[in-house]
Amino acid sequence: MTQSKTTSGPSRAENPDLDWSQVRETVRMLELAAAQVNMALREGDDSVGALSNSFTSMIGHVNTISVALEEMECNEASKVAQQTIKNNCTQVQEQMHSAIVAFQFYDRLSQQLAHVIHSLDSMGELIGNNEQLYNPFEWKGLQEKIRSRYSMPEEQEMFDALLGGASVEEALEICVKKIANRSTDDVELF
Repeated sequence: MTQSKTTSGPSRAENPDLDWSQVRETVRMLELAAAQVNMALREGDDSVGALSNSFTSMIGHVNTISVALEEMECNEASKVAQQTIKNNCTQVQEQMHSAIVAFQFYDRLSQQLAHVIHSLDSMGELIGNNEQLYNPFEWKGLQEKIRSRYSMPEEQEMFDALLGGASVEEALEICVKKIANRSTDDVELF
């Protein structure tokens, strides 16, 4: 009596058979990378959401303190204390503004990682389709689809540089220079 080998689904690298495919393994690795980035984004979004809520609450409290301070009757003995409180409220508000700018940078990071996830998913779909895999027009369409999702000029320029033959280091250098030339006031939430 012979035992038949039962498998569920296509062959895998850890137990290859005649149905094993490096293309399928590549697609699995692309899916894994997309899933890992997606999980990191979700965890980051939860943390940033909690921080954002805390900062919003703190801004409200600082504003309440400032308003109460303005409404207090001022005598010579309390002028120094009131000025100290007012100065500290101003400093806290400035620090919170800096934190909000940092949240805006996180928002940009999230958008860029969402683009990476989309690119990996789209590439995995193309590679997994034998009719599209060897078709240069499909690859060109994929590249156009990926580039069209980029809203930041730096992403588009890096993409163009890489497709134009630049190395990763050269493309990153182009992007870093563009970012360095941009002021922090240019940051917007997406």
